[in-house]
Amino acid sequence: MVDEPDQGHRLDRFVVTHGPGLSRMRVQALISSGGVRVNGEQADAATKVRLGQTVTVIVPAVVVTHLIAEAIPIDVVYEDADIAIVNKAAGMVVHPAPGHPRGTLVNALLARLPDLQAINGTIRPGIVHRLDRDTSGLIVVAKHERALAFLQAQFRDRTVEKRYLALVDGHPRTDRGAIDAPIGRRPDRPDEMALVSIPRGGRNALTYFRTVENFAKHTLIECKIVTGRTHQIRVHLASISIPVTGDTVYGRPEPTIAVGRQFLHAAHLAFRRPDGEEMVCESPLPADLQDAMNQARH
Repeated sequence: MVDEPDQGHRLDRFVVTHGPGLSRMRVQALISSGGVRVNGEQADAATKVRLGQTVTVIVPAVVVTHLIAEAIPIDVVYEDADIAIVNKAAGMVVHPAPGHPRGTLVNALLARLPDLQAINGTIRPGIVHRLDRDTSGLIVVAKHERALAFLQAQFRDRTVEKRYLALVDGHPRTDRGAIDAPIGRRPDRPDEMALVSIPRGGRNALTYFRTVENFAKHTLIECKIVTGRTHQIRVHLASISIPVTGDTVYGRPEPTIAVGRQFLHAAHLAFRRPDGEEMVCESPLPADLQDAMNQARH
């Protein structure tokens, strides 16, 4: 029942706060399917609840997703009862998708954490955020619904600190700066992203960068992303003429250094754990990127 402190709040927010530990995305899906009722009537997610109303939530049984657990080695750098933090290797897709039904991080996690299968009933159970296949580094995974909702709220509120290391071709005009430009899908190449105005479907995207080390033809920079758009760092850096080294999609068709992939690594992740404690995790550059940086130095 809606009490005085909650009156005027959105329905989805009310259910996330007082419901059975579901993420906001899951709650919105339940509302759309009629699984949330206000005084017995279906309502929209944006409906403002009123004092004394009764909100009923019907959570359907978990849908079996037929994901296959695979004993793939992964580097779990931290784990507790609520979360796991993985140092993802380059070349690994985060979750199953068309063309990548197996061999993903989710498949590997299921072999280690079988209970993940029950979270969300989706093909990406426990996944809070993603990294590109050829981007290495830190990714946090929720081990149950309440942890998922807790972490998703931080990503939604943009309180998670994510920093990446990138080697770029050329040198930025300034040692530090911000790239504030909306990103959307290219209409002619839907698998690729580009700078797209908001009226044309782009979404706000903000990246801060600073120079870490200068080389003759390259620069090592640190990027801090406020938003988390697909390919954000790669698109933003290419837009100011310093594409990520090895990125043959948004950068040069022929890599300037023999690196074998884009030089992009999720090196720093900071957030609050579900128990309320601050969590800060660092990941050093993997060997292939260290080798590429040594090439840039000489």
